[in-house]
Amino acid sequence: MSFDYYNSMIRPMLEGAQYTILLFLIVIVFSIPLGFLLTLVVNSRVKIFSWLAHIYIYVMRGTPLLLQLLLIVYGLPMIPVIGDYLVLDRFVAACIGFILNYAAYFAEIFRGGLLAIDKGQYEAAQVLGMNKFQTFTKIIMPQMFRVALPAVSNESITLVKDTSLLYAVAVHEILHYAQTIVNREFTLVPYLFAGIIYLVITLILTLILKKLEARFRFE
Repeated sequence: MSFDYYNSMIRPMLEGAQYTILLFLIVIVFSIPLGFLLTLVVNSRVKIFSWLAHIYIYVMRGTPLLLQLLLIVYGLPMIPVIGDYLVLDRFVAACIGFILNYAAYFAEIFRGGLLAIDKGQYEAAQVLGMNKFQTFTKIIMPQMFRVALPAVSNESITLVKDTSLLYAVAVHEILHYAQTIVNREFTLVPYLFAGIIYLVITLILTLILKKLEARFRFE
């Protein structure tokens, strides 16, 4: 087998990796703030909002991400009357599905970070004359994010691997091209190349996240 032969396999998968990386970045940028907002709503004193947020998190974490993607991509357009207005570009629909799903997971991570903070921190802030907003933004939030960062890092690694679910909604990502080449060439080599590409992406992300964790650990 020549270099050109293997290059012809790898090139389309690298093109597909652009969707993988783009999806990852979009989901991280939007799901983390949404997850933090959900955490605030869960802890809200308005019971109806807290109750609804709990239900949302339970549903999103309790059902498969693949099922959620299929419902958004193929299910919404089937809704009577309004279905025609809910037809979305498949990549856009997948982004929405991933964001809604991962926001629920990040919300639970941030909630755990809040629970890990000693109540004495609140009392100390009151002694210093801080109001509730100052206490939360200057004392609680920095500690919460520091505690939650390792779990956020692990969830981010999982997100990279979950991007392979784009294949199920016909978005041309890494696995799509790998499967296409396997069907055409009757060889398992494309699967190996796809695995290597995922490993490289997760390795780079892991190194970045470890440096980020080390920086916050010593602040």
